[in-house]
Amino acid sequence: MSQALVRIAAGWLLGLMLAVAGAIVAINVVNNTVASPQQPVREYLDALKSGDGGRALGLLKAAVPPSNAAMLDGPGLQTSASRLSNINIGDPQERPGNQVMVPMDYTIDGSRLHTEFLLQKTGTEWLFFNTWAFVPSRLPTVDITVVNGNEADVNGVPVNMPNGRNSFAVFYPGQYEASLDGQYFSAPATRATVTSKDAPVAPLNLLTQATDKLKSDVAAKVREFLDGCAAEAVKEQKLQPDCPFYYASNNRVQDGTIKWSVTEYPNVSVEPFDGRWVVAPLDGKAKVEALQQNSFTGAWYPLDEEVDFSFTTRLDVTGNTVKVTPQLSF
Repeated sequence: MSQALVRIAAGWLLGLMLAVAGAIVAINVVNNTVASPQQPVREYLDALKSGDGGRALGLLKAAVPPSNAAMLDGPGLQTSASRLSNINIGDPQERPGNQVMVPMDYTIDGSRLHTEFLLQKTGTEWLFFNTWAFVPSRLPTVDITVVNGNEADVNGVPVNMPNGRNSFAVFYPGQYEASLDGQYFSAPATRATVTSKDAPVAPLNLLTQATDKLKSDVAAKVREFLDGCAAEAVKEQKLQPDCPFYYASNNRVQDGTIKWSVTEYPNVSVEPFDGRWVVAPLDGKAKVEALQQNSFTGAWYPLDEEVDFSFTTRLDVTGNTVKVTPQLSF
């Protein structure tokens, strides 16, 4: 009877020991997975990928510097996070003050990059499971400038650029692309990769250029002005009309025979200058035809001369409207 009790007790003891061992293993598994320091990092990355800036900011416990918040939520944030690939979250490394550093390696545009997150132990749940949180920090910023412009696109999101510049608070890691693809002005895309809260980020400078559409529209208006001016000169029968072109002669010209035409229209170049857009001086050629009388012999003979001309204009672009105002001096 005593041997049977011993066997029963031994069985219960073995079962208890196995249960305790199983519980210890389970606690260790939980503390190394869902209750590990890596878990907040995983949740933070998930928030970035879903464009949930509020959740990401709450997890990161980061202060937002005075800046534009366009990249802290929605498509701009999602685009930044989507450029991360081959993500590997490493084992935590102990730091003083009950803190750990969680390393993360990943790839952006084919480059292998590294980011470190600092977390601290905040307590336990159910007596055994550790809780972790990011050490409070401050978000980095990306500064962007645009030549002679007040708007741009950042990660596909239209943003305002007061006086041609703005500063954007951003999450990390991520990549931010600035560009301008307007009807009349454009700039090649330029990118900044942000790997940490402390690493300096070079400003993104958009070198704006006039588009072919703007040059074409300005050229059309210049052509319209010159053709109209030539037609008015013919109507008024003037050798020296209120136009960029004129012809000086001491001979008498028979009224009704004067004819002006533009033979070479100016090439249009639009460039930035002193904070605005200007059209370079416009050079062209015009031809005047008429019947003139020699003041000495009295003989009539044809006038057929080509003259060079040059003038400047003032360019005003408002939204989708282009205004070209010729600047003539007489």
